[in-house]
Amino acid sequence: MTRIFKYILLLLLLLIIGNVNAQLKKKPSWIVSINPAHPKVGEVAEVQLKSTIEKDWYMYSNDFSEDVGPVVAQIEFRKNKAFELIGKTTPKGNHKKFDEVFGGEVSTFTKEAVFIQKIKVLKENPTVKISLEFQECSQVTGMCVLFEDELSLAVKTSGNEVGATEAPLTKEPENLVDSSPSKDLTKVPAVETKADDAPIKSESSLLAFLMFALMGGFVAVLTPCVFPMLPMTVTFFTKKSDTRALAIKRALGFGFSIVLIYSSLGLLFSLLGLGPDFGNWLSTSWVPNILFFIIFIVFAASFLGLFEITLPHSFVNQIDSKSSMASFAGVFFMAFTLVLVSFSCTGPIVGSLLIEAVGGAIAKPLLGMAAFGAGLALPFTLFAIFPSWIQGLPKSGGWLNSVKVVLGFLELALAFKFLSIPDQTYHWGLLDRDVYLAIWIAIFTLMGLYLIGKLRLNHDGENQAIGVPRLFLAIATFSFVVYLIPGMWGAPLKGLSGYLPPIETLDFKANPGASTQAETSHTNKSTKYQDIFKLPHNIDGFFDYKEALAYAKKVNKPIFIDFTGHGCVNCREMEANVWSDPEVLKILKNEFVVLALYVDDKTELPENEWYVSKYDGKEKKTIGKQNFDLQITKFNANAQPYYVILDANEKLLTQPRAYDLDIPRFIQFLKDGIQNYQQ
Repeated sequence: MTRIFKYILLLLLLLIIGNVNAQLKKKPSWIVSINPAHPKVGEVAEVQLKSTIEKDWYMYSNDFSEDVGPVVAQIEFRKNKAFELIGKTTPKGNHKKFDEVFGGEVSTFTKEAVFIQKIKVLKENPTVKISLEFQECSQVTGMCVLFEDELSLAVKTSGNEVGATEAPLTKEPENLVDSSPSKDLTKVPAVETKADDAPIKSESSLLAFLMFALMGGFVAVLTPCVFPMLPMTVTFFTKKSDTRALAIKRALGFGFSIVLIYSSLGLLFSLLGLGPDFGNWLSTSWVPNILFFIIFIVFAASFLGLFEITLPHSFVNQIDSKSSMASFAGVFFMAFTLVLVSFSCTGPIVGSLLIEAVGGAIAKPLLGMAAFGAGLALPFTLFAIFPSWIQGLPKSGGWLNSVKVVLGFLELALAFKFLSIPDQTYHWGLLDRDVYLAIWIAIFTLMGLYLIGKLRLNHDGENQAIGVPRLFLAIATFSFVVYLIPGMWGAPLKGLSGYLPPIETLDFKANPGASTQAETSHTNKSTKYQDIFKLPHNIDGFFDYKEALAYAKKVNKPIFIDFTGHGCVNCREMEANVWSDPEVLKILKNEFVVLALYVDDKTELPENEWYVSKYDGKEKKTIGKQNFDLQITKFNANAQPYYVILDANEKLLTQPRAYDLDIPRFIQFLKDGIQNYQQ
């Protein structure tokens, strides 16, 4: 237990440190080079842009659609008669993955970002100038930060001794966060990231995976293939051993053998080198997902009693014949026999764990299988050490079959999750949100009816009275069904957002003429950008800083500024989980002038609205660039979401806040702003 607490404390410290680093995130540096180093006039050369990415951060690449959501990297080579661009700028070493939050494929870098652009040298000693815009996100805090940079490459053609050099045109900002004494970064809570598109997982996600694998082993013990063997195996240990000490020794060897067998399976997957690239293919391609869908359907049919999946008896009998108690090898083969006999029940659980583990760190499959084996072996070991506990176990019977049937329903529901992934990726349109929900509602309704004895399968015994645990499980199942039903008509179902198709695929609506929760109804107060941007939960607000200031002065209210982005996952999570709170909504709608400023929007403004930034000396031509420049120059922050409360004279009323799902703290933040405004 002490070690577990140490791990928990370590994770908390990592999260806190990661959050502070997100707030203090500095602009990454780029190295620009050319190959060959001294190209000849008329020769084609490769210009390489390389940037090192900090640990636990990732960068979005430039080879996915801007319509998906995250900011796509923009690399622009200034026109120059001294060279000619050949083809497009291409990334190297990036990873592609389907992002369920954005509903599309994204491409990211970790550790290092590399872009390659071929050019044809037309004149001697050309200078290549490059403009960059890119986004980096933290895997620990979920914070995403936009950056811009200007690079220059002085190319020396053949005959010159000096090679290509890098010369950044912009000055690196020393700090992008308010450094005044009132700025207390320790009050900004650390949270776990939602960035599923990052190929490398955090330590906390690995710990959660191992706990899930351990619980999977415990669940496997309760299956009809394993549970009846518990008293038989323990009795065999105690009767075949001359002394209690020898029985305990063999029981420990039996448990260790189970862990060793499953660990070997995990090690095999690790040695195959099935890393992030394979994991990305596994999660997005239609081939593996359709295969998993079929496998889960087959196992579900077996669990529901259509047929029995078994290994060849000759193979199992051959292994069993080697399980003599005379040596450790005999104990090992006895454990191997248990693993083989229980395959039909443990197979789906083991398969699910391996699917989850593939694409993670090299040790993840090994540790996951070891944790599963430990969960399966622990009861056998404990009951062998304390054989009197066997008397307290329930007798094998119909309840074991019920466990198997329930697992069959769960396997059936999860099968459609695999089918929905290629359906979204390839736009087949087979499993829109309402169709998917209808299937799940039907499956879990039948499961609830089975639990209360109203549905019986052909291999079930006589209908008996329902026990309290089974009744509680039935109540939970029917409650889940009731929770799902409103989703057929547009309810967000926030608790299942990662498991359902996007709400945009929903065909049914309770009122087709009304706005969904994700849409916004505006009054005629706001005149700029209503056709481009939306606020959630029917909040009526503004999208232009000057317009919001003028209106706040007119109505004598403070301004709530939301620095947000189209591709900001944490922004959407805050809106769905915090802004949706009735008290938060009431305060925002009645006490504030709400202003949403999108920092990643690409809409170009009229030329008379362009300006040169005092921060970096560059011309800001788009809505997003101007909003981002405003966030940096006025508030010394560059991460989203970022919430600021001002009065109409642009006076800061309280300490700004970042991503924080704690609703009471957010309400207090709003109330502090109102109270200071009224003073």
